[in-house]
Amino acid sequence: MSALTDAGAGAIAEPGARGALAGAGRGIRGSRLTGRRRRRPRWASNLIAAAFCLVWIFPVYWMVNTAFKPREEILTPTPLFWPTNPSFENFVVAVTQTGFLTDLRNSLIVVTGTVLMSIVLGFFAAAALSRFRFRGRRAILVVILAVQMLPGTALLIPTFLMFNSIGLLGTFFGLMLAYVAAVLPFSIWVMRGFFIAIPDEIEEAARMDGAGTWRILVSVWFPLVGPGVIATSIFAFIAAWNDYLVAYTFMKDQAMYTLPVWLASFTTPTAGTDFGGQMAGSVLFSLPVIVFFLFIQRNLVAGMSAGAVKG
Repeated sequence: MSALTDAGAGAIAEPGARGALAGAGRGIRGSRLTGRRRRRPRWASNLIAAAFCLVWIFPVYWMVNTAFKPREEILTPTPLFWPTNPSFENFVVAVTQTGFLTDLRNSLIVVTGTVLMSIVLGFFAAAALSRFRFRGRRAILVVILAVQMLPGTALLIPTFLMFNSIGLLGTFFGLMLAYVAAVLPFSIWVMRGFFIAIPDEIEEAARMDGAGTWRILVSVWFPLVGPGVIATSIFAFIAAWNDYLVAYTFMKDQAMYTLPVWLASFTTPTAGTDFGGQMAGSVLFSLPVIVFFLFIQRNLVAGMSAGAVKG
């Protein structure tokens, strides 16, 4: 009797086991289908990203390609995607162009001053707007955000007239102030995010050890906001290094022009445009930005990820 009972129970249990196995099989097939469906959009997004990267990098490739071409290959009706006779002649023409070394020196002076002033002013302003409480703090933040939203060309003429009235037009210091005014709102907002992410316990522990506000500012806050300082320095460097309009408008003396203005000297009304020399000059002009970015890119990535969340 017990044997029959066991056999009947096994017969009853067998369809259930088969159903469980069938359900598991359907689940595996479903997960495979779901995985395939998930992979397709990933491949599509990668393909779209690769197309965008190709469109973005092609002008850079063409600039470098033209810089190594001799003049007869540049002016051919059929474009050559690779120089048949590579030459450094265009680079020699660019380096020996009138005013290259002088304008390079001017650019280095202006960029260095702009980066240092934007870091110092942005650091102290961000510290005041994030770690201290005073009346009008929110109004100042709104004004900074509103100034950041204004286009730079809209402020060009008022700044020109103001600098002309106070004697700063045509000076390196005036040009630095114009660049600092353009990048300072961004610098304040970026560094303010890093200041907000600093836990209050760190400041309280420093004060319990007897540190004053200035000691905390230099020894505690500045190292923690260091990645934000690097991010703002890159922005200030690129803004001051690449600008043409402000430098050409504010500088009266040609001996005080910067490299972006120097690049325009390859185009003259009589001789036309020396495309090879201009592209070689553009390559030389881009190298400092690339080197500067590669030198501190790790700190930049760390700074962006650290400032994205509040600690």
